[in-house]
Amino acid sequence: MDLKPHSQNRWLLALSLSVVATVSLSTATAGTPVAAKNPVPDAFDWKANTISPVTNPMYFEDPVIRSEIRPIFMYNNFANNFATGRGSARAGAIQFRYAITDRLAFIATQDGYLDINGTGVKGSGWMDLAVGFKYALINDVQNQFILTPGFTFQIPTGDKDVFYGRGSGQFNPFISFAKGFGDLHITGNIGALIPMLRQEQNTMAHYSLMVDYYVSKWFVPFATANFWTTLNNASNVPGLRSNGYDVINFGAGNASTATQGMLGIGFRSNIQKNVSLGFAYEMAVVKPYGLANTRFTMDMSIRF
Repeated sequence: MDLKPHSQNRWLLALSLSVVATVSLSTATAGTPVAAKNPVPDAFDWKANTISPVTNPMYFEDPVIRSEIRPIFMYNNFANNFATGRGSARAGAIQFRYAITDRLAFIATQDGYLDINGTGVKGSGWMDLAVGFKYALINDVQNQFILTPGFTFQIPTGDKDVFYGRGSGQFNPFISFAKGFGDLHITGNIGALIPMLRQEQNTMAHYSLMVDYYVSKWFVPFATANFWTTLNNASNVPGLRSNGYDVINFGAGNASTATQGMLGIGFRSNIQKNVSLGFAYEMAVVKPYGLANTRFTMDMSIRF
């Protein structure tokens, strides 16, 4: 079919505009990188799926900088051959953490009330206060890794009936880390309790490790290990060969080089966007077992 001149001009104009548009679009997108099939999550994404440790709550510090209020309850069954005889201890506390910046946080890790009910020893009273700071020194988003040193200082404000309120306080310098592998996370901590008066309290090293897997927001199971090594003898409780894990620094007189440890399992459940519940069961695995032969820990993390 023959086209009229003005019809031919319309077809030529349309064809020219199509070519210009195609070339412009190709030029505009030529410098745009193709999105990776499995991009590395940003800092918020990978850290949001990590969990705060449930066990060893006074000293196993989360390396991630967060603001939270955290009520805690612990129930300990004593080893039958412990100095107190058969019995149990219960502790309740509220921790507080405040993110001053995205790297620096104020932390209050110890307070609360302790009740000891053993065959030979009974007592109840307030625990010492412990406050400090932590700073995210390395925050490697690309490799999902964070390293956070910090410290707390335990102020002797507690009651002597439950082995607190002694000495001149103790420092707890520590380093915490977390490494992500997608939904799998490894969190660790190492530190030392350094008392101002070594005759009243023991110097102790502590080290912890947790492996968790983010199944869903409702269920994040974990396995954990916590160990403590007493590094010197004190004179507060002569003859005692073990120590009080994370709950009490007895100032034991015969515990130098003794290592105690517990293994545990548990899970966290995020019941609200900023609220999670934690549950853990632990069992002593290194003799002398001491203060805790078995332990149940529950907590609630309320982030803000």
